[in-house]
Amino acid sequence: MSQKNKDLGHYVITYRDPKEEKILQLKARTVGDSSLGLSFISISNFVFDTKSVVVSPQEDYLKQRFENVKRLHISIYSILSIEEVGEKTSLSFIKDKSNLLVLNSKPSTPPTPAK
Repeated sequence: MSQKNKDLGHYVITYRDPKEEKILQLKARTVGDSSLGLSFISISNFVFDTKSVVVSPQEDYLKQRFENVKRLHISIYSILSIEEVGEKTSLSFIKDKSNLLVLNSKPSTPPTPAK
């Protein structure tokens, strides 16, 4: 696979920013579990569109805000969605110790009243 094809894959993370109380979208190449604990994810290798002639105000703001950020740790409760875009990337949660409990979504039948 050529280097050009490797550069196409990234994630689009939509999250609620606790500082500004806005919903933001951030593009990054690496998403994984955080060293801060189970309720955080780590985002790094941010992607910003530098080739476009039209400058998006939100993208320009995010580029300035995360210019010197090495890694961003976000609470899983702030994450709205993570989309995988482009070529194959590697989303991995190595230290995931969560237990998934699936509850029955069917409502139980109400008891029949005695006559």
